[in-house]
Amino acid sequence: MTIRNLGKLKVSALGAGCMSISANYGAPAKMEEGIKTIRKAYESGVTFFDTAEVYGPYTNEKLVGEALQPFRHKVAIATKFGFEIGAPNITLNSRPEHIKKVAEESLKRLRTDHIDLFYQHRVDPDVPVEDVAGAIKDLIQQGKVLHFGLSEASTATIRKAHAVQPVSAIQSEYSFMERSVEKNGVLDLCEELGIGFVPWGPLGMGYLTGKLNSQTPFDSKLDLRSSFERFTPENLAVNMPIVNLLNRYASNKNATASQIALAWLMAKKPFIVSITGTRNIPHLNENLGAYDVHLSNAEFQELEMEFAKLKVCGARMNEMQMAFCQ
Repeated sequence: MTIRNLGKLKVSALGAGCMSISANYGAPAKMEEGIKTIRKAYESGVTFFDTAEVYGPYTNEKLVGEALQPFRHKVAIATKFGFEIGAPNITLNSRPEHIKKVAEESLKRLRTDHIDLFYQHRVDPDVPVEDVAGAIKDLIQQGKVLHFGLSEASTATIRKAHAVQPVSAIQSEYSFMERSVEKNGVLDLCEELGIGFVPWGPLGMGYLTGKLNSQTPFDSKLDLRSSFERFTPENLAVNMPIVNLLNRYASNKNATASQIALAWLMAKKPFIVSITGTRNIPHLNENLGAYDVHLSNAEFQELEMEFAKLKVCGARMNEMQMAFCQ
């Protein structure tokens, strides 16, 4: 697999999002299955793995640390800080002392002496982002962190942080059906400043796989999507023309809807590195097969024109989740 740059961090053109193995999309997979899947990704050319302390919480970092330990020096691990875990309600905490505490704990769980990419998981309105960037700068000087990232941050926040400590990557939701970062200036700013972009939910949180429909159940206690407007039975049905569009292109290229969606992201910008999430090897193989699907400029433009005729119904997250995006 070819290499792409997230700022100065070099990673495989497709990465692996590890969250869904442990949390948020239903009951966690067995530890041994998660390890097999992550190691299979590495064997298939993936060198970029994404996790966070809040996934589980903690269990996903432990899984990633164990799975990648045999070849730790050959891969890049991204993890995240920014939540007060254990509080009665979900609260943000990006105070510098908390960031440094989280870094030490994450290093232990990941069985490593450095974090390749350390993201602020959500912007904390109570802590100036300049202070956050300063804390990461200290960790970088100590060799405990190599690169700084922000997740779901606005252009203003990115500029302020970048002025203190260069930002290597921005992670926000982005997919063929979710285009917010094209409209709010974030993707353009990444190009301007030489910052990499890492789409989470590159398959529309599973919707673009074509495997969800209006009858798909979502566990209200274990699956975040159960509270997202876009995943109501009504919106799952009304958004189906988007999947149908991908399927039409897939049938012409001996591919799947998922592969077309991921190939579209790779064709969009050379600094985009998607982190596809899966908990099993067959889905992993399908996702990584997107690397061999090439869209011509004409095909890419035609997809764009066809998508422009469609409407995406339903907010991408619930109000509480969206309140953390700034």
